[in-house]
Amino acid sequence: MDTLLADLEALLGAEHILTGAEATGWAFSSWTRLGAPRAILRPATTQEVSGILRLAHAAGAAVVPWGGRTGLVDGAFAEGALALSLDRMTAVEEIDPLGATMTVQAGCVLEAACAAATAEDLFLPVDLGARGSATIGGVVSTNAGGNRVLRYGMTRDSVLGLEAVLADGTVISSLNHLIKNNAGYDLKQLFIGSEGTLGVVTRAVFRLRPRPVSQETAWLAVDRFEALSPLLRSLESSLAGSLSAFEVMWPAFYDLVTTPPAAGRPILPAGHAYYVLVEALGPDLIRDAARFEQVLTDALESGLVADAAIAKSQAERDRMWALRDDVAQTARNGPIITFDVSLPIAAMEAYVAEVRGALAARWPQAGMTVFGHLGDGNLHLIIGVVEPDTRSEIEEMVYGPLRARAGSISAEHGIGLQKRPYLAYSRNPAELALMRTLKTALDPRGILNPGKVIPLDDRQSLT
Repeated sequence: MDTLLADLEALLGAEHILTGAEATGWAFSSWTRLGAPRAILRPATTQEVSGILRLAHAAGAAVVPWGGRTGLVDGAFAEGALALSLDRMTAVEEIDPLGATMTVQAGCVLEAACAAATAEDLFLPVDLGARGSATIGGVVSTNAGGNRVLRYGMTRDSVLGLEAVLADGTVISSLNHLIKNNAGYDLKQLFIGSEGTLGVVTRAVFRLRPRPVSQETAWLAVDRFEALSPLLRSLESSLAGSLSAFEVMWPAFYDLVTTPPAAGRPILPAGHAYYVLVEALGPDLIRDAARFEQVLTDALESGLVADAAIAKSQAERDRMWALRDDVAQTARNGPIITFDVSLPIAAMEAYVAEVRGALAARWPQAGMTVFGHLGDGNLHLIIGVVEPDTRSEIEEMVYGPLRARAGSISAEHGIGLQKRPYLAYSRNPAELALMRTLKTALDPRGILNPGKVIPLDDRQSLT
């Protein structure tokens, strides 16, 4: 390792390699375990990333890519490994207004990329709660979801091209700018969602959209689960494809984010079965507002909605989204375990009831907070732990019922280390074998984010 570090210092310069106490102080996240990396490497170019991986591959040294370190599945855990941070590669290299594309380096923070698109009167639709710290590389490598998947899809639906570096240092430059390109295998898909286990993303080309002129937002109260799906479909149809968010919160979540010490206060009275944040993005301020109000009036008159409040200003919109984004309040039930699952909407009510019942039978005092994007089938469950060393038992209660419902153990957060034991609940043996084949082909020495998602063999793990 000393020889490798000396070679890396010659490549990057001593000031861009952090070790010892300096590395320990830098390696901090309130979201996930990072461990104690042997060193933190901070390259400034794709060529330097290539050089790092070439040297690490020759030495058989583990390399863990780091983005904004806001993941929730220990995907950036780097105990004893080389942590590879692209925080010096932050440039928005190009925005093409005619082609509506953006080329951006992987270390750029998502919020900055979105702001750059807006400055050109364009729109990057990828949006998530960690937008102010999550980086493009992390967003791409986890195929992040977020608040606008209902309309614009996951991150992969906005990515046209990628540049990535393989385990041996080979640079794969596939910076495609075309929407239609069927010239052979779509290589970028190998790296989107692979959590840095097949290659390190260094640059991305995003498809941009026209910047919305109107933003209509409302907070709704719904008194029965059976009304949620008809409400969603009615809004999608009546708003002519402009519905971009359908966020559902169970009462326990609403209570947490609207009572002290939370800064938020109720928008609608407590006591309803569900609260829904809806948003539509459109091209016409006056007509879109009128249509939005009429659609919600119809929903009230039909009985799908029990109560509603429409934002009349940006401040009111911000207040509504602040409640939805104040996930930190769930820590009041702490210590907590966070879960991110996906399943058919029709199965959600029974699923939540089954998990809640299993928890109550085992730990009557255990709290469970539920909220989610729902319109795209995604639920988040936050469970308070009342006894130590019960994580695996709680995980089985959450993941086990998904198998019979054709659900996924990970809707948008990835697998990392935490969910790897349960991957077979959502993937069949043939799929797992193909994943292992891809890993073996692209990273035969197993140096890239070892132990995450699917290791080369049962011995390869950082845990």
